[in-house]
Amino acid sequence: MNHGFNAIAVTQISNGSHTASGFTGSAMMKPYSPPTELDTVSIVLPVINETVSLRKTIETILRDVKRELVREFIIVVCKRTTADAMTVIGDLQKEFGGLVVVLQQKLPFLGGALRDAFDVARGSHIIIMGSDLETSPDDVHTLIEEEQKDPSAVVTTSRWIRGGEFHGYSPIKLLCNWIFQRFFSLLYWTRLTDMTFGFRIMPTALAQAIQWEEVRHPFNLENIVKPLRLGIPVSEIPTVWYPRIEGESQNPFFRNFEYFRIGFKARFANKNSFWRS
Repeated sequence: MNHGFNAIAVTQISNGSHTASGFTGSAMMKPYSPPTELDTVSIVLPVINETVSLRKTIETILRDVKRELVREFIIVVCKRTTADAMTVIGDLQKEFGGLVVVLQQKLPFLGGALRDAFDVARGSHIIIMGSDLETSPDDVHTLIEEEQKDPSAVVTTSRWIRGGEFHGYSPIKLLCNWIFQRFFSLLYWTRLTDMTFGFRIMPTALAQAIQWEEVRHPFNLENIVKPLRLGIPVSEIPTVWYPRIEGESQNPFFRNFEYFRIGFKARFANKNSFWRS
């Protein structure tokens, strides 16, 4: 494992659409200024064992998105990142230079990786997605185009609205996902249909201003419900989900029930406590 890290330089940095904006019209005491334009995007890609998928994700995005809009790809690695993945990351650094930033995560698990990346992102906006092709890189340019219409908003993806699809879900898993989504949409009085799917874009200043709590996959829910409670406009675009083509999922099915804890906590907490002090 260690020889993989020696092969590359791990960068150290100091620290149509369906609209559904929940809790609109409420007073906001925000310690940040919403952006008025999308300047560049930082694209966060946590990596454990992805190789072919990682390369295809980056190449597809650069094919569809103007290069001047991409501030950086923040590839987040950890002790469990495989040597093969580190070799591919090293090749990508050689090929794309400073466009590829490698960050050794400090907080554990997926949510921790995303939170660490939030703190070092330099684009005006952040895109969170996977490096395993379960989040389609073909949709990144659409996320950016939608965000440009309202740079202060959050644009997320849904597999449930018209144009979205699931491939490879068992009927039971599909039913459970639908129940989860309906439950959380009712709990938060929102028309959002896919609140646990972590593929979205938001202002970097917003991501850096909120006090996040989760470090595991439920961070994907926290990452949408706290902006909702703060009155941030949120819209959805459709996306198609395919199962990963390499490696294994880091989110066992029964861990999905952990989403309820942060879901209830964020719903009934004082929203002013969401801001970093």
